[in-house]
Amino acid sequence: MSIKHLNQRELADRWDVSEGSLERWRSVGIGPVYLKLQGHVLYRIEDIEAYEAASLHQSPSERVTEGGAA
Repeated sequence: MSIKHLNQRELADRWDVSEGSLERWRSVGIGPVYLKLQGHVLYRIEDIEAYEAASLHQSPSERVTEGGAA
């Protein structure tokens, strides 16, 4: 069985940020979309990976539009 969702703690560990940062980002609309089911926040793996891909940069002023290998 493959993992389809990460909870807040798991995503915080993956990105090496605090859970508080994820909470703050959600409150202002930053970060990947999320599910809220019965009071629990979950992030779908495909949404996390899409957000990570969209956040790729070649240089401080240049985003990578496809791929990522230099």
